[in-house]
Order: sequence, then C-alpha cells, then structure tokens
Amino acid sequence: MESIGVLMGCPMNSYLEQELEKRFNLLRFWTVPEKSTFLATHKNSIRAVVGNSFAGADAELIEALPKMEIVASFSVGLDKIDLAKCKEKGIRVTNTPDVLTEDVADLAIGLMLAVLRKLCESDRYVRSGKWKKGDYILTTKFTGKKVGIIGLGRIGMAVAKRAEAFSCPISYFSRTEKPEIKYKYYPSVVELAANCDILVVACPLTEETRHIINREVIDALGPKGVLINVGRGPHVDEPELVSALVERRLGGAGLDVFEHEPEVPEELFGLDNVVLLPHVGSGTVETRQAMADLVIGNLEAHFLKKPLLTPVV
Repeated sequence: MESIGVLMGCPMNSYLEQELEKRFNLLRFWTVPEKSTFLATHKNSIRAVVGNSFAGADAELIEALPKMEIVASFSVGLDKIDLAKCKEKGIRVTNTPDVLTEDVADLAIGLMLAVLRKLCESDRYVRSGKWKKGDYILTTKFTGKKVGIIGLGRIGMAVAKRAEAFSCPISYFSRTEKPEIKYKYYPSVVELAANCDILVVACPLTEETRHIINREVIDALGPKGVLINVGRGPHVDEPELVSALVERRLGGAGLDVFEHEPEVPEELFGLDNVVLLPHVGSGTVETRQAMADLVIGNLEAHFLKKPLLTPVV
C-alpha cells in the first residue's frame, strides 16, 4: 500500500501522521504553496483523503481528484465533507464515532462546573494575590440544575447520564421524539431553552442546525441561563451570543467551539461569565490515538477490500 497516495488536509495528530507514513505515500496538503498545481500533479495517485473538523473534502477537491476512493475523517463530525458529492461519485466516507463520546461528555460537564462555580476566575483570583485582600464572591450551585440537551445521540446521551449523577432533571430536543427515552421531550429548541437552566449543544452540524442557537433561543434561556457548546461553532449565531453575554441577557456560556476557528470574538475575553476552550473536546492522548487507529483501520480495510469499520457513505 506504500504507493497509495493519501492526502492529509491539515496538521491533526503526530501519531496519525507517523502511522500513515509507515503504510502509505502521505501527502501533507498544508505544506503546499501552490495547491491547484499540486493537485493537478498528483491527481492520479491520490486515492484517499484524511480530514477533520477543520479540513475535509468539498466538491472542488473531490472534482480535482478523479481517483479518490475514500475520505476518512479524524472526527465524528462530517460538516467539512460534501456527502452528496461523495455518494454521487461512489466515494466511501468514514468517521470516528464512539471513541470520543466519553471525552466530549466529560468536557461538557467540566464546562458547566467551570461556568457556574467560576473555576477559571477563582484560579485567577488566587494567582493574582487578591485572596489576601478578601474572600471570593459566591457562585452558583450545579447539582439539581435543569439540563436541556439539543441532540440526544451518543454524546448527548453521555452528557445526560453524567448530569443525572448531579441530580439534574434532563430534557431534550431532537428531530424526532425518542419514545424509549425517559427524558422529557420538547418539540422546539425555544421551548427547551425556556424550560432549562443549562442548554447543551451536542447535535451534528447540518444546514438545519446551523444557527440553531439564535436570539430567540438565547432570550428564552435568559439572564440566569447557561449555554454549553461542545458541538460546532456555527450551531450558534455568534454575534447574537456575544451581545447577549455582554448585555447580561444570558447568564453565561462554556464554549469549546467557535464559528470562525481559531478566531474568537475579542469581546468575550474580558467577560467573567464565559469559559473559552480551543476545541479540545476529544483532546486527550488516549482518545486521539483511538481516533487515529480508526482512521488507519478504515483505510486499510478499504484498500484490502474488507468491510469498513465505521462507514458513513
């Protein structure tokens, strides 16, 4: 398989790069200054693309690579891949579900605690020497808060399970009600937001869910409500979120993702009701290695004509 060209869209994981290089002819797209010339030169040798939440395979790239057979995503999300074009061209698509579920759910709970108990602010309070001048302000209890989840898939269910351990009543919104689930279902995001203290975004990014968090939803969540986003940045109308936080129409937010990563609205930097993370939901050594192994396993299975481990298309 050493002669098979595998195009990697951007830097992802050193272990993944090393393992791909052992097996394939790895081409690092981000190091190439003249991308169109490079694609024209290598179009007949590139048979696979490895993408993630930042770089995938859009229609233009797919058209430029007539020999491409598979897109293996180092991510569970598929919003950077033109799935319709892949289906049209008979290109297989895989992702990395399940292995990152626990880490993302852990982080969602961590963000809830960090926002409500002001953990980051408290840390800065100690480091700056302010504790010597007086006690820190009182914060807000997490146990028992009503948690609403948008998207009750693998990650949403894992968040719910963890929040239940804190005696949090759980409710949810999804495309359809899940009769087998005991949690309360709301038929709209606005209704869900109006009936919870903490709103968690954990759904896939699609055209239907883009800006699913808009002004109406934010206002329904209200000045005591907290938004947690461990989904994708474009789930949220970011200017509306920023203005709501600045004006205190929204109580707080814990954000692992942003609309134009790695750009983050500077208005958020000075706020004490926001916790900001650099898209690290699955960012543990253990999980990233498991994700890399899945990417490699899917590529090997495809080129050995075996069943894919985690097929999407």
